[in-house]
This record gives sequence, C-alpha cells and structure tokens, in this order.
Amino acid sequence: MEPIPRRNWIAVMGGLIGAFMAILDIQITNASLKDIQGALSATLSESSWISTSYLVAEMIAIPLSGWLSRGLSVRRYLLWTTGAFIAASVLCSFSWNLTSMIVFRALQGFTGGALIPMAFSLIVTLLPLQKRATGMALFGLCATFAPAIGPTLGGWLTEQMSWHYIFYLNVPPGLLVMAMLAHGLDKKPVDWAVIKRVDLIGIVTMALGLGLLEVVLEEGNREDWFGSSFIVRLAVISAVALVFFVISQLIRRHPLVNLRLLHNPRFALACFAYLILGMALMGSIYVLPLYMTQIHNYNALEIGEVLMWMGLPQLLVLPLVPKLTHKIDPRYLVSFGFLIFAVSCFMNVNMSADYAGPQLIQSLIVRALGQPFIMVPLSLVATASLSHDEIPSSSTLLNVLRNLGGAFGIAIIATLLDNDTRTHVLQIGSTLAASSIEGQNYLLQLAQSMMAQGSGPEIAQQQAHAMLANTINREAAIMAYNQVFYIMGIFLLIASGLMLLLKSPTPRAADAEPLEA
Repeated sequence: MEPIPRRNWIAVMGGLIGAFMAILDIQITNASLKDIQGALSATLSESSWISTSYLVAEMIAIPLSGWLSRGLSVRRYLLWTTGAFIAASVLCSFSWNLTSMIVFRALQGFTGGALIPMAFSLIVTLLPLQKRATGMALFGLCATFAPAIGPTLGGWLTEQMSWHYIFYLNVPPGLLVMAMLAHGLDKKPVDWAVIKRVDLIGIVTMALGLGLLEVVLEEGNREDWFGSSFIVRLAVISAVALVFFVISQLIRRHPLVNLRLLHNPRFALACFAYLILGMALMGSIYVLPLYMTQIHNYNALEIGEVLMWMGLPQLLVLPLVPKLTHKIDPRYLVSFGFLIFAVSCFMNVNMSADYAGPQLIQSLIVRALGQPFIMVPLSLVATASLSHDEIPSSSTLLNVLRNLGGAFGIAIIATLLDNDTRTHVLQIGSTLAASSIEGQNYLLQLAQSMMAQGSGPEIAQQQAHAMLANTINREAAIMAYNQVFYIMGIFLLIASGLMLLLKSPTPRAADAEPLEA
C-alpha cells in the first residue's frame, strides 16, 4: 500500500476540527441561556429559539453540501463556509436583541452545518480503505465528545468571563481549519455545469420540509403539540413539502440528494441505525443534565464533571476499534456497541432520590466504552460498497438522519417526561389518599419540624404541605426518568438485533486507494 500523502491527513484533520466546532456549538449555549436571555431582554421561552434557529439552519445546510461542494469544489466550498462560520460566531457576540441573535445563530448553523458532512466525505475520499476506520474513529469522537463537553465549556466561559466568549472561542480554531484546508486540498475551477443544474424545487421543498419539521420537534412539547394550531399548520406544510421533495428527487436525473441509495437494503438499515443512534446520543445528552438540574440542583460545572465521563473513556477504546474492524466483522462490532449502550441505559432504570452524579458516572463509563464500537464500524458498513459519486449523498443522508434522530429523541423524551410525571403525581396522590393516616402523620412531622425552626402553626402547616407536594413531584419525576431510560434501552436493543441482519459489505476495488477530493 502506498503511503498516504501528508496533505491528505492535514485536510482530514482540518475537516474534523471544523466538524467538532460545528457540533460543539449546537450545545454550547445551553448552559448560558439565562445569561444571554437577560442580556437580550428575552423570556425563557423566546430564548429557546437561540438553539432552535441553529438546528433548523444546520438541517437545511447538510443536504446542500453535496451539490455545492461538487459545483464550487470541496476546497473553495469549505474555505467559504468556514470563513462565514467564524464571521457568524463573532456577529453572535455582538447581538443587540433577540432577533439579531436568532438571525446570526441561523447563519452560524447554516455554515456550520456544511462542516459536518464534509468532514465525513473527506475521510472517505482522501483516505484508503485500510485507514478509513481511523478517520471514522476520529469523526465518531467529534460527534460524541463535542456535545458532551459543550454545556460544560459554555458554562465555564460564561462564569469566568462572559457569554460572549462562547462565540469568540470559534475564531482561533476556525482560522487554523482554513489554513489546513487551504494547504491540504487541491485548487479546482468552479464547475458551472453542476451549479447551473440547480434543483430549485428540491432545495425549496427540502428547506421547508426539514426546517419546519425541526421546528415542530423542538417547539411541539412547549406548544402542546397538535393542540396548537401553529404546530398543526407547520406539521402539514412540512409533510407536504417532504412528500414533494422525495418525489422530485426520485424522478430527477441529477437530484440534490440521491435517495435511490435507500434501495440498497444494507445502506437503508444503516441509515435506520443512525436514526436510533441520534435518538440515543442527543436524547441522553438532553435528559442527563435535566435530571441532575431538576432532582439534584446541579450547576453547569457540576453537570460537566459528570458528563465528561461520557467522553473521556472513549479515548482509551477508540485506538483499538480500527484494528478490530480488520479482524472482526463490523456488523458484530456495531451490534455489540448498541448492546453496551442499552446496558448503560438499563443501569438507570431504578433511580431514586439518592441516585446522583457518582451513580450516573458508572453508567456513563459503560456507555463510553460501547459507543466507539457503533460509530466507526457503522460508518464503514454504510459506505464500504458505495462509489465515489455516491459519497456526498450518503454523507448527507447519514448526517441528516442522525440529526433528525436527535430531534425526535429530544421531542419524545420531553413529552414522556411531562406526561409521565403528571400521571405519577396523580398515582402517588391517590395512594396517599387511600392511606391518609400515614399521610397525615407525615404532614404532622413536617409541621412540627417547621415549628421547631421558628415558624408559626399556620405557616408551618403551609410549609409542610409545600414540602409534601415537592416530594411527590420529585418522586414522580424520578419515576418518569426511569421509564425514559427503559424506553431508550429497548430501542438500542432493537438496533443491536437489526445489525445482525445486515449483509456483509463487499468493498469496491476502487475504494482501496484514496480518491481526490
């Protein structure tokens, strides 16, 4: 095997740093929303659009990356989008009101959204098959480690300096990425034939369909889902647009995204696995900080000290995975990874009020040891038999489905937590009513405790009732969290079993050597 040119590795590493930045920025504002909303005079509900606008724009950008990179050339496209990402990041720090912040975050998401699939494409096109597992391992680390440290890093920067620095953070690595890509990628002229072959119908229907679907999933639980006419209208428009998008892509000779790849059962099953992976990855990153905040009042730094165990153990396993892919069928590695991920979820189905950060760390270490066995082999299985021309569309589909899986996972979890908590509150309340003697004795003990601390009899009774209500709500919430982890575990078990149905991939001979980007 011929040695891989150093320029190829520089380009791949530049692309991976860019993808890490883009994925990091999805979550980095979460721990700082209170500070940002205060500075911009926004409500908590309104400030949620700071994250939603980024996700919507990113979702629209990913399918466009294949067409634009072919037309403009990979080098020109990545340099432009990275430069625009840096500019948008700086503009976010200068936001003067909520509207300007949402506009600049959308621009940041649109430009950052291009960096994620393009990093994936660079690995497949610039590295030979023998080294592709190493590249995929690094991509997997970006996709899983960046969201885990995002809220922690954002919270630390906000507390130590100000929220503006979570956006300034992108400037130094962004400039480094531009330098690495400029050196590592070949200059190519603009392919005007590809540019003129623009699929306007596909772009419009895709942007409407995926963009509005993301809004529905992000805002649905806050707006009472289909009890809201706003959500109903968006859902209908999204569904119609996506139907037209699929039809237009299947009948066009040069589609924006080659949906015909889904005719390949192996690739289609790999896409479904990516959907479940996105649900589990983003769902757990959403639910764990929520649990620690709601049940144990953890701050951003305390949450970060727990969540870092979601990423650190991966550093021990990732170097081994590329070697294992040469000795063990990747399908079995993926199935094993999903199984370990499921076990980590089942470790959290019997939580109680005493179950806090130290107990969560145990399950996070198990999860971190299993995750590398999913991302790397699954990427190899999905792309092993694809041609060079099919890589951009495959990268688009895999990354869109991972993002959609995350959006679906968060929406499902938020809805389950709300509904199940209310249900358990009613159940616990009815149990207390059925055994009112024990309930009254408990209230009496609480009231006496309050009076011992100096409260009057009437105030002590009110405090006792408030404490009982808080205890009921806390226990009901914990029961709801247990059910969420159980459901996540079941989905991961299904994915583990489905991986065994994949046919063994037959790599194309042309993939044995790197291809020019």
